[in-house]
Amino acid sequence: MLHLKRVERVFKTAWFAKASKKAHIADEELCSAISQVKLGQADDLGGGVYKKRLGKNQYRSIVIAKGGRYWVYTYLFAKKDRANIDEGDLVLLRGLADV
Repeated sequence: MLHLKRVERVFKTAWFAKASKKAHIADEELCSAISQVKLGQADDLGGGVYKKRLGKNQYRSIVIAKGGRYWVYTYLFAKKDRANIDEGDLVLLRGLADV
């Protein structure tokens, strides 16, 4: 009998990669943050969308989860520039999580 290990993968969109590089957020921090999201240490926005703090609490990231196996960083914003995402953006992000 084969025992398959569940493989989890973390991705970032091209836009997010550019933004995180500019904000000096390393891939190691992104992977560590996903571990924290899985432990419930993030804001669950529903529909597979999470908001996670990054960069010594200076930035907020939006992460889309698919089946607990695939995690996609999609959006990054500075806390000083924007308090939160609006309802319209959230609807679009939930739609992406369904795909």
